[in-house]
Amino acid sequence: MSQSSSSVRTPYGKGVLIFGDGAPGPSDPTAVRPFAEPSMESAAEWLRDGAAVTIGAYDGVHLGHRAVIAKLTSTAQRRGLASVVVTFEPHPAAVLRPESAPRRLCDLETKLELLADTGVDAVYVIGFDAERAQEAPEHFIKRLLVDELSTRLVIVGSDFRFGHRRGGDVTMLEAAGSELGFDVEGLALVGMDGRPVRVEEQVSSTAIRRALTEGRLEAANAMLGRPHELRGVVVEGDRRGRTWGFPTANVAVPSDMLLPEPGICAGRVVRSDGSLLDAAIYLGNRPTVYGDGGEVVLEAHALDWEGDLYGEAVAVRFTDRIRGDAAFDTFDELVEQIRRDCDEARRVLAASPDRPGSERVEGGGHRG
Repeated sequence: MSQSSSSVRTPYGKGVLIFGDGAPGPSDPTAVRPFAEPSMESAAEWLRDGAAVTIGAYDGVHLGHRAVIAKLTSTAQRRGLASVVVTFEPHPAAVLRPESAPRRLCDLETKLELLADTGVDAVYVIGFDAERAQEAPEHFIKRLLVDELSTRLVIVGSDFRFGHRRGGDVTMLEAAGSELGFDVEGLALVGMDGRPVRVEEQVSSTAIRRALTEGRLEAANAMLGRPHELRGVVVEGDRRGRTWGFPTANVAVPSDMLLPEPGICAGRVVRSDGSLLDAAIYLGNRPTVYGDGGEVVLEAHALDWEGDLYGEAVAVRFTDRIRGDAAFDTFDELVEQIRRDCDEARRVLAASPDRPGSERVEGGGHRG
């Protein structure tokens, strides 16, 4: 896919089929902007030889997901099929059990960008709602896989479940495929080396969430295959950091996103133009200032840089954890610790590679 990728609203369940080369869009699957091309007719032509399909929430697009997609794309290419990732928005758990749904590792926009990086031909985003949750697995197979995508191959994890009350599984897919003309591969879940492992060693979105909330950032990043990041708009803060000589960008993060264990991290702020700012990152409720009742905030101090980020949409990447959050007896003690944290962030970031293709900005913190 490319930055000029195209999307088309589909007849099936508020779906959007996004295809082309590069980062796809749009971010809202129920609000597709008008377009002349492609049409469902052109999409059907694109799928004339059939599709190789994988299905899942793909939250985080971690190494386990990438292993499945690598298998999908290589097999599709060998068999002359289009490779398609089918995913859902919102996460099905947010509809099925909203009171206990997991926080997200990435929003839809980020997910689509990460999926584009895998080289898959298309992403099919299904709007998931209460009606979709009632869908019989047999209907899902017939309407989506057969009628809409002309599926010839399905590759999913061996524990894949789908349809009303999770009534569909790999065995059902295999039985349907033998009747309806598609093959099914159920892949064992893998560990860090890409090989099948025991459940407790598997790379999974659940394991990554656990690692992040337990302060094991290095382990989470290893499973993701990239630094964990949070996106949001820079908003007005209380400007206290400015008075201490450490102005920060206060990033408003959507409430459904997973926040790591509070503390101080080294990382980078990715600006809207793709440039990178080295940063010391704070996530916590500022106990020295507000006691235990403070609101949890995400603040990033851009190291050795001056400028204004207010109103800008940014991504904050967490590369290294420095320490946990702590309350100090005086502001002077806090300021001295911030100074040491910034020095440590500089040290670890100096040895941390930048993302290929992004421009790192040096020379001169955000005045916020």
